[in-house]
Amino acid sequence: MPLPEEFISELKQNNPVESVMSSYVSLKRSSRDYVCLCPFHSEKTPSCHVNVGKQFFHCFGCGAGGDVITFVMKAENLEYIEAVRFLAQRAGMSMPEEAKNNDLSRLKARILEINRMAARFFNQTLMNDKRGEKGRLYFNSRQLSPKTITKYGLGYAPDEWRYLTDHLKSQGCTEDELIAANLARRSDKGGIYDSFRDRVMFPIIDLRGNVIAFGGRIIDGEGPKYLNSSDTPVFKKSRNLFSLNFAKRSDERRLILCEGYMDVIAVNQAGFENAVATLGTALTPEQARIMSQYADEVIIAYDSDGAGQNATQRAINLLSEAGVKTRIIKMEDAKDPDEFIKKFGALRFKKLLDNSDGAINFRLSKCGNDLDLESDTGKVEYLKRCSEVLSQIASPVERSVYISRIAKEQGVSREALEQQINSIIRKRTNAQKKQSWNEIRTFSEKRKEDPAAVNFPKEYKAEKGIIAYLCNHPEELSFVEQSLPSDCFLTEFHKKVYEKLISGMKLSADFNILSLQSEFTADEMGKITAVLSEAQSLETNRAAAEDYIKILKERQENLQSAAAPAALSDDDFLSLAKKIRSRK
Repeated sequence: MPLPEEFISELKQNNPVESVMSSYVSLKRSSRDYVCLCPFHSEKTPSCHVNVGKQFFHCFGCGAGGDVITFVMKAENLEYIEAVRFLAQRAGMSMPEEAKNNDLSRLKARILEINRMAARFFNQTLMNDKRGEKGRLYFNSRQLSPKTITKYGLGYAPDEWRYLTDHLKSQGCTEDELIAANLARRSDKGGIYDSFRDRVMFPIIDLRGNVIAFGGRIIDGEGPKYLNSSDTPVFKKSRNLFSLNFAKRSDERRLILCEGYMDVIAVNQAGFENAVATLGTALTPEQARIMSQYADEVIIAYDSDGAGQNATQRAINLLSEAGVKTRIIKMEDAKDPDEFIKKFGALRFKKLLDNSDGAINFRLSKCGNDLDLESDTGKVEYLKRCSEVLSQIASPVERSVYISRIAKEQGVSREALEQQINSIIRKRTNAQKKQSWNEIRTFSEKRKEDPAAVNFPKEYKAEKGIIAYLCNHPEELSFVEQSLPSDCFLTEFHKKVYEKLISGMKLSADFNILSLQSEFTADEMGKITAVLSEAQSLETNRAAAEDYIKILKERQENLQSAAAPAALSDDDFLSLAKKIRSRK
C-alpha cells in the first residue's frame, strides 16, 4: 500500500531539501536558490542546482535529480521506504503502518537484526567463552584495553564450521537470511557453513549505529590476512568507512585516514577519536565525498612501505577532487600508526599530526623518483614534474614560496620556472572551462542519445513542454487533458509521466509530480527534474501549449497511417525511424 499523501507532504515540510542537502554538500546561494558540487559525481564547477521554491534538486552534469526523498535514496543507498523512514526519524515523525509491507525493507531490517545478534555472540565468545582465549591473547598482544574492546564490540569466531550458524538458527534465523547477510555460505552438498572462522572480528557500524558488516583478521594459519563481508542489501564497501560513527563526534573538522582496522583502533585508544579507514579496498570517490561531509582536512596516515605510499598518492588525488585539503604524516622508525604509538606514545603521535606535511611537499618529494638529477635531462624532467605539481596550488602566495625554493635548490631562474608554471595553469584553466561547459551540457548531450530525441526532436521537445506546462499551470488541466490523449505521446516514459500527472492533479489541486518517487526509479526522477529545470528555457504559455499539442497530434496521425504503435520503446524508435527514412 502507498504511504498516505498527507504523511509524505508533512515529511517534506519537515525536511526541506536544502536543509537535508546541506548536511552532505556545501550549498552556495544563487539568487533565490542554491548551487553546489554534485555529491554523485566528481566535478570542480558546481552543476547541481537546488530549487527552493519547488523543493527539488537537479544536476546538469550527471542527470541526478528529484526531491528530498530521492536525494536521500541516492545519498544513503536506500530504497524508497527506507529513505522515508530515514527522513521521518530525522524529523521525529512516526512511520505509518503501511510502510512495514515492503519485502526488501523487511529483509534489510532482518539482516541488521541478525548482524547485531552475530556481533554480540562474537563478543561474548571473546570475553567469556573458553574458545575465545585465542582471540583474547591476540588483542592482549596488541595492547588493547577491555574498554576499547567493548567500545568497538570486538569479538572472536572460533575455528568451527557451524559455530555461528547453529547459534543463529537456534534463535530463529533461516539459512537464506544468514546467506543474505554474508554470515554463512552454502556448500556443494547444499548445507551451510560459517563465513568467518578462526578470526578476530571487527563489527562495521554505520552512522545510525547499525552493525552492517564484519571484518575478520586471521591470527595464524593459511588464508587472507583480512576477510571482509561482501556487499549485502545493507552494506556497500565503497560507501562506508570504519569508525566513522565515532569520528563524526569529533569537534575537529579533521579526519585521520588510516590503512586498517587495528591502526584506527590504536589511534582511537590513544585519544584521537577522529580516525577512520577504508574497508579492505583502496579509497573510492564515494568515500572521499563522504569524508568531505565531515572534514575540511584529512591527514593521511598510511603505512610507510611502497604500497602505502602509492595508496597515499591515490588518496591525495581523490580527496582533492572532493575538495578536501590533505596532509601526510611521515613516520620514521615505525611502519604504521599502531607501531608508532606503541614505541613513542600518544604525545609524540600528536606532534607528528600537528607537524604533518602538506600534500605538495609529499608530491614534490616523489618528482625525482627514477631520475638522474645530476644529468641535464634528468633535471629538466624533474623541473617539469615539479611545475605540474606547483601549478595545482590555488594560492599565488603559497605557489610563489614553493617556486622560489625549487628554483634555488635547482639553480635555475625563478622567472623561467614561474613562466613554465603559468603556462600550465593557463592551459588547465582553458581545459577546465571547456570541461565545465561540457559538464553542464552532459545531460542534454545524453538526451540526444535517446532515439526519440534524435529522430523526433520536435515531438520530444513538445512532450516535455506539455509536462512542464501542466506543472506550471495546473489550472489548465481540463484543457490539456481534453486536447491531448496520452496515446499521442511517442515515448513510454513521457507518456507515463503525463498519465500520472493527469490522474494526480484530478485527485488534488496541490498535486506535485515529485510526489511520485514510489512509482519511478531515482534515475527516472532525475529525468523528471530535468524537464522541470529546462522548463525555464521552454515556452510554457497557452499558445506554446497549443503548438505542442498540434505537433504531437500530427505525428500521431502519421504514425497511425504507418501502422505504428502509439508509444514506442527506444529500440522500437530506432526501427521505426529506419523504416520511415527508407520510404522517403
